[in-house]
Order: sequence, then C-alpha cells, then structure tokens
Amino acid sequence: MASRPSHIALWALCAALVAGCAERQPPAWSGYGEGDYVYVASPVAGTLATLAVQPGQDVASGALLFALDADPERAARAESEARLAQAVAQATNTTKGRRSDEIAVIEAQLAQARAQAELAAADLTRQQQLVTQGFITPARLDDARTALAQARSRVSELQASLQVARLPSRSDEVQAARAQADAAAQALRQQQWREQQMRQSAPAAGRVADTYYRVGEWINAGTPVVSLLPDGATKARFFVPEVEVGALAPGQAVTIQCDGCGAPIAARITRIATQAEYTPPVIYSNAQRAKLVFMVEAKPDAADGRRLKPGQPLDVRHASAAASAPASR
Repeated sequence: MASRPSHIALWALCAALVAGCAERQPPAWSGYGEGDYVYVASPVAGTLATLAVQPGQDVASGALLFALDADPERAARAESEARLAQAVAQATNTTKGRRSDEIAVIEAQLAQARAQAELAAADLTRQQQLVTQGFITPARLDDARTALAQARSRVSELQASLQVARLPSRSDEVQAARAQADAAAQALRQQQWREQQMRQSAPAAGRVADTYYRVGEWINAGTPVVSLLPDGATKARFFVPEVEVGALAPGQAVTIQCDGCGAPIAARITRIATQAEYTPPVIYSNAQRAKLVFMVEAKPDAADGRRLKPGQPLDVRHASAAASAPASR
C-alpha cells in the first residue's frame, strides 16, 4: 500500500496537468499580414520636378505626392486656347453677312446703276420724240432701247448682290464651322486634363510605403512613382486545413495575434479561397506542411489595421474559440 506522501504527490501532479490543459489556447491558423498597396502614377510622361513625400510618411487624402514639369503642357494648352478662339471666331463669322463697308460699296453701285437707268429711260423718251418728228433714224431709237435694258439689268444684278451680301453662310458651312469649334474645345479640354495629371495627390489617407524616383529623373507614362498603403488596407492572410474550412464563412469573427501587437486584434473574414493548395506562400508551422489548406483573408478595423505590418507572421483563431479559452498567465 502506497504511503500517504505518495498520494499527495500524485494528486499534485494531476492538478498541474489539468491546470496546464485549461490554460492552453486552441490551435491557431498560421498566416501573415498583407497590404493592398496603391501605386500612384501619372498617365503622362515627364520629368519629376517635385517629390513631396518620403517613405514612412503619413499623408492625408488629397495631399500632393509628386509633380512633373508642366511647362510643355502649359505651352500646349495655350496653343489649344488660341486654336479654340480662332475656330469660334470662324464659326461666328459664318452666321453673319459681309462687312458693313462691303455692303456700302454694293449699295453705292446700286444707286449709280439706278441713276443710269433713269437717264437711259429719259433718253429713250427723247429719241422717240425725235423719230416722230423725223430728225433721227429709227436705228437710233433701237440703241436707246438697248441702253435702257442694260441699265435695268445692272440694277437687278446689284440688287441681287446686295441681298446675297446680307445673308449668312450656307447651313452646311455653318454646321462645319461649329463642328470645328467643338473639336477645338474638346482638344483644349484634353490638354487641360493632361496638365492636371502632371500633379498627383493621395487618393486616400495612409502611409507612404516607398518612392521609386528622384527629382530630375524622367518618368514614363503609367510608371508608379509612389506606393501608398491606405488606412484600412491591411489584412490577415492565413491558411485553414481542408477539414476546418467548411465551418468558416465570410463575415465570421476571428482574432489575430502577433509578436509585439499587444492585445488580440478583432477581424472578420472577407474572403475564402475557392481552390485548395498544398503549400501556402508563407508558412510558419511545420505541422501544417504538405497539408491541403485553403487561403482565407480577414480584415480588421482601420484603427486596428495599423497594428498589422505586411509580411508579419500571425496566429489567427476563431473568435468563439479564443473567447472560451482562459487567459494565459
């Protein structure tokens, strides 16, 4: 029969084992921090004139990130403005008749033609009287009639010219001139947009992750100059075994723990991969190697997201399991 001290030692050992099991947290899913970076570029090429931020700097939404040399674009805009003014003037001109001075010349010519017609009519009357009296031959009377007809034709011609001079251009010409003016306006609008794109601002508040060029360097169109990690753009990416992923769904709560993060970070599942994989891109547990796992993403609140660093190893647990586990000493 065992002695009483042996019974006491056995009970103490069992109590220690039970306490250790109670303090042990549920298994965690291994993962890492991930960030959805925004790569800010200009859609037009140019020389980098201003770099207003540095890596690690916090910026507000709308803050200037960089600016390219805009002198060539400003010159092109001034040219577009001049072309627009020319096209508008031409379009306006088609809605008017000739200038007042030109119309005055035609009116003067018409007045002269009318006077000549009146003179020819009076001469014809005199010639008719002279023919009746026998002083001239009938051939002279025919000449007078011809001169009167010519004078009246000249009057009709100048009246028509005056009417045409007061008319605007034909409808097709007016429409073509307006189309040219509209094309010039759109060209100016495009040039103004190009000039605006020479300055790029932060699309959202966040932290500058990196810059890729120095002032004075040539930047090709579409080439990123600054990478920005917006607030709320960090998330946890972890890997769940195939036998456990069926219990997860988007919107479920999880807790994230990492070295130096302090208290666990609350997050919600935003994505569950539709295909399994055998080897996660980054793995921190030998026990999970060569297992069939699904990639899962969970996103914390923007404030807590700043505590996560992209690439940082993480331990993720289901929120209900983490809450039921006793706090470690």
